[in-house]
Amino acid sequence: MCGIAGLIHKGKTVNIGKELQDMLQALKHRGPDSTGYALYGEGSKGDYIMRFKVGENVKEGSSAINEDKSVYDARKKQVDKHIVDLGADIYQEERLTPYSFRYVIKYDKDLMEFSKKVESVEMTEILSLGKTLELVKDIGDANAVSKQYGLYKIKGTHAIGHSRMATESGVDIRSAHPFWGYPFSDVSVVHNGQLTNYWNNRRALENKGMRFMSECDSELIAVYLAEKMRSGGTLQEGMKDSLKELDGVFTYLVATKDSLGMTKDTMAAKPMVLYESDDLVALGSEEIAIRTLLPQEIDTYDPYEGEVKVWQI
Repeated sequence: MCGIAGLIHKGKTVNIGKELQDMLQALKHRGPDSTGYALYGEGSKGDYIMRFKVGENVKEGSSAINEDKSVYDARKKQVDKHIVDLGADIYQEERLTPYSFRYVIKYDKDLMEFSKKVESVEMTEILSLGKTLELVKDIGDANAVSKQYGLYKIKGTHAIGHSRMATESGVDIRSAHPFWGYPFSDVSVVHNGQLTNYWNNRRALENKGMRFMSECDSELIAVYLAEKMRSGGTLQEGMKDSLKELDGVFTYLVATKDSLGMTKDTMAAKPMVLYESDDLVALGSEEIAIRTLLPQEIDTYDPYEGEVKVWQI
């Protein structure tokens, strides 16, 4: 099932966190297990914003056990040492939950090397590393996650998000959407559907040096697009290629530092509703999400099968 939503303001900055929160909360019935946000904000004077976690939240009743805070502290200390050893400077740090952090760092070398070193620490995962992207995901509905991380205060131009119903992988942060397009600093993906050639594509991408952090088939799209761009292709070219090379039924949204894109597979089995004006584009798995932004009478439409669209801020 799952619900996805996205919006882009073409000429202004708004309270993007609150707008996406309302859209995703309207889609709660499609996926109550976890919620994820990829928000494109005002940035931090050219430095990188890194969102990362050093442990997992677990759903109540799960056999997994939340670890003691001292374990998280020890992992954070290792992460800090690696960052310093890599020659990066930490300008700001904020602890958002016992296991989740937001850093502002200055770093001008290879992001692949940086990310691999940080993620060599046990249970550590970089959720996003970008100039404007702030990616947050956790267990709970949109309102709960937004309140926990203070996302309703973030201003920006565009965002994508996901309300997840776990079907083939666990109820945890690792399997939640969005997925970061590692090692590209401001690329994120949310997806509704199922990919049937996940393992073959995953092995091929891993052989090219690409990184996977979950067994969720949706992560494949983010990694696939990242590899396409690493090889010199554009985002839109990669999206068009995905229609031929990724099997299954899927609709996905992808965002970069200055754009929002949508792809719908050739069978068009997964829903998407689109509203577009001169100033605003809003998309959702159901029109009810768009109505949280535009309660008045509006014209919307369903994208065609095999359609690829990209909008710029």
